[in-house]
Amino acid sequence: MKQIVFLHIIMLMNVFHNIPPVFDEQSKVLILGSFPSVKSREGEFFYHHRQNRFWKVMEALFGYELDSIEDKKEFLHKEHIALWDVVHSCRIEGSSDSSITDVVANDLSLIFSSSDIKAVYTNGKRAFDLYMKYCYPSSGIEPIPLPSTSPANASWSFKRLLDAWSVVRSEVCS
Repeated sequence: MKQIVFLHIIMLMNVFHNIPPVFDEQSKVLILGSFPSVKSREGEFFYHHRQNRFWKVMEALFGYELDSIEDKKEFLHKEHIALWDVVHSCRIEGSSDSSITDVVANDLSLIFSSSDIKAVYTNGKRAFDLYMKYCYPSSGIEPIPLPSTSPANASWSFKRLLDAWSVVRSEVCS
């Protein structure tokens, strides 16, 4: 019984975002997730769970092989893509976006004030909803929602994801 109570207390603790944003003054596109998964927090980089299709989509759209975190950071800078999450801290059970409560949003003004962001894309509906509630009022920049690359979004085939996410490549290359 003590173990069950202990686990329940852990699940209800606030979790803090431990991954810094990737961006520079030449960033033109900002892609926002909701909050890093457990695997991403452990690996200290975005979309670190091997079943998440984000990096596979980027590889297919831009023609890169992104094997390491350094490869991924170089790709983002070269293609002028900024990457972060909407949420700085929250209560969350595991990696379940639907369980996110008690949100404190990241301060996106850091990116907006030092980059030339032309478009904001959200990775999944939850990221879109959180952005609209916590970030849009201060940024005034309307996000473009994209389907989640999470393995939980299994109803979207890889081909459908590529088609939907191709708008990012179009924006970056314009």
